[in-house]
Amino acid sequence: MQTMNCVFVQLRCKPGTTYEVADEIYERDLVSELYSTSGEFDLLLKIYIPHDEDIGKFLSERILDIPHIKRSLTTLTFKAF
Repeated sequence: MQTMNCVFVQLRCKPGTTYEVADEIYERDLVSELYSTSGEFDLLLKIYIPHDEDIGKFLSERILDIPHIKRSLTTLTFKAF
């Protein structure tokens, strides 16, 4: 069984494009969970990335290439208690 890295990504979208960005993320079928949020960021993604994949490259090529994303914040997780 392949181990996975759990990564949370917050996205800020250009005004008026949040649903468009969310739809594109959903269509790519890459995230475990996807939420609309209030505050500094518009979307929160929970993604499981295979342990042997480069996280930065994975996000750059599969999420951050979506049009209308202005900014992202990635949080890596460690062993759960």
